[in-house]
Amino acid sequence: MSNFDEYKRLTEPGKKEKLEIWQTAIGLQDVDGLKPSDYLIEAAKQNIDGIITIGDVKERLDVYYKTKSERSDSDSRTEEADKVSAHIAEILAEKTFKFSPAEFISIHRRLFKGIYKFAGVIRDYNISKDEWVLNGDTVFYASADGIKETLDYDFNAEKKFDYKGLNTKQKVEHIADFISGIWQIHPFGEGNTRTAAVFLIKYLRSMGFIVSNDLYAEHSWYFRNALVRANYNKHTTETYPTIDYLLRFLNNLLSGEKNILRNRDLRIRAENKDNNKNKVQNKVQNKVQNDILKMITDHPNITQKELAELINKSERSIKTIMTEMREQNLITRSGSKKTGYWKAL
Repeated sequence: MSNFDEYKRLTEPGKKEKLEIWQTAIGLQDVDGLKPSDYLIEAAKQNIDGIITIGDVKERLDVYYKTKSERSDSDSRTEEADKVSAHIAEILAEKTFKFSPAEFISIHRRLFKGIYKFAGVIRDYNISKDEWVLNGDTVFYASADGIKETLDYDFNAEKKFDYKGLNTKQKVEHIADFISGIWQIHPFGEGNTRTAAVFLIKYLRSMGFIVSNDLYAEHSWYFRNALVRANYNKHTTETYPTIDYLLRFLNNLLSGEKNILRNRDLRIRAENKDNNKNKVQNKVQNKVQNDILKMITDHPNITQKELAELINKSERSIKTIMTEMREQNLITRSGSKKTGYWKAL
């Protein structure tokens, strides 16, 4: 989180805790390819310095985006990233928690109030989502008809589970099973991963675990992809659910391990009947990557929005593809968000 470089050597407990909370809140937006604005970053810094409260940050964001909307230049996705970051920071700063489905639903409502009309409302329709890590395939999520009952069952089972006598490794394995199961239910239309992450942090803290928040700041997309792999099952390609990737993340989070977390390691390599489909998808993906490489070579200062318009793709797709390209060391970004530039490697 280079935006907070000057704060990394903080020793004052209050400021250090605020820094970690904001790093987590901002980093979690990456699960949906979102990036908070410079305006939010500066407001967060003022909160860390004790100049303004988190409540002040939220009020400033409301005014800021109200005036932007009136000028017709508001970016709804950036607004979502900013406001949800502030909401996450507020929740993580609170020393309160109750283990229950109601708490889980309340977290979603608080995170996305004013963003989604269905904030805190369990979906009444079935969903599927194309996943990069699955080469465009989807996880099977819980049926809308049984969401409440399934949530209640999983929470009751976890509440009855006895951790006594387990070593740390066994505890982490059980926690991985629990949170991956809750995530697979996907109770809401959007925002499930961020809700699950915030709930997990609060739950772990209530159990006495010391949570390394900076891991979410740097690897939140890995966390999401690990949840996907924990719930993906396709016998025709001999691909089965595995919590191994989620365990790497959680062991780093809770035990201080140094497992390497790379998204490309999670991506499945489809075989048999899916081969032709994936070859076509990869060909299209490679063409887009080549187009991006050519454009940033000729125009290093080009924005992702401009690339999306020129390539005829959504801005979100371009962000996802460029994130992958950065992980593959095909491109890099230098400088600040406003004055920086792209470079083809």
